[in-house]
Amino acid sequence: MGTVFQVPWTRLPAWRGDGSAGDVLRASGFHVAALALSDDAVSLESFDATRPERVAFVMGSEGPGLGRDALAAADSIVTIPMAGGVDSLNVAAASAVALWALAHPPA
Repeated sequence: MGTVFQVPWTRLPAWRGDGSAGDVLRASGFHVAALALSDDAVSLESFDATRPERVAFVMGSEGPGLGRDALAAADSIVTIPMAGGVDSLNVAAASAVALWALAHPPA
């Protein structure tokens, strides 16, 4: 619980309409990357190889995932490749994998 004081976080407005969360993040210099399944998604490894300097990951819950507005507001849609027919992770596991990948440059 104490890490809430060490990791920057914020609440954002809704993903639709004027002043949406995507607009706020981009105005702050972030590239908005949604973690989701999509036909036009890039793999986490590909995204990491050419990632922008400042990235804000947007994640949804395992069941419904991100809504259409959040996906439409994203600059990139990124997927975590998985084997064995698995197609989703819970948000804690997905965020851990994605943040670890960006914190550790590819070998």
